[in-house]
Amino acid sequence: MSLEGKLALVTGGGRGIGRAIALKLASQGADIVINFFRRRDTAEQTAKEIEALGAKAEIFRANVGDPAKIDEMFDMIGNKFGHLDILISNAASGVGRPVMDIDVKAWQWTMDINTRACLLCSQRAARLMEGRGGKIVSLSSLGSFLVWPTYAVVGVSKAALEALTRYLAIELAPRGICVNAVAASFVETEALRFYFEEQLGKGNLPITPAGRMVATEDIANVVAFLCSEEAFMIRGQTIIVDGGFSLYNPLFARERKD
Repeated sequence: MSLEGKLALVTGGGRGIGRAIALKLASQGADIVINFFRRRDTAEQTAKEIEALGAKAEIFRANVGDPAKIDEMFDMIGNKFGHLDILISNAASGVGRPVMDIDVKAWQWTMDINTRACLLCSQRAARLMEGRGGKIVSLSSLGSFLVWPTYAVVGVSKAALEALTRYLAIELAPRGICVNAVAASFVETEALRFYFEEQLGKGNLPITPAGRMVATEDIANVVAFLCSEEAFMIRGQTIIVDGGFSLYNPLFARERKD
């Protein structure tokens, strides 16, 4: 699966899952624009690793929760490169509270970054993909349909993101643009520690039926496939990467141990 000559934008691409995706796409020949907001040092380090793979890297600071900053970022890409082939909508944020404690500010912040940003980035990206085809992949989570304590507003935003992915897939198909999403189970990242610190401290996070937790590289491998021509006929789907966790019945595990 070669991505030679392709240009990819990875939002939140300096660390965690975004970093793994950026490196994977670069290893297949794509040049990368890394969007970051708070951690310039990690974005710069990821850019160096991309360049060590023989690809070009550009970093751009923008809060994707701010429409004006999204416009600035895409203006830069348009002026400097004139096109875009791949958009990875990975940047995410949220407030960890029970559903009854969510206020308007927490709701708006989470929706703006996790859902609205994907819409606005996709609208701008589609213009730069005109006549070239293109791939858009958004990052969701199992929280879009599984219920976890303190994850309510993030889970709702991810469910909305998956619905948006389906609508984008159909509307952008006539332009040759493929749109899909990838939903991950628990992945060892800063976000995992933020939402599930108590469970991590107690060692309560379950191992998947596959025998280990999902790694950032597992997510990156699936995203890279969706960005390839081999995935041309996959449209509007949310691909779950969870080692079977969402299908797992813990009662079965206890029965087998007995």
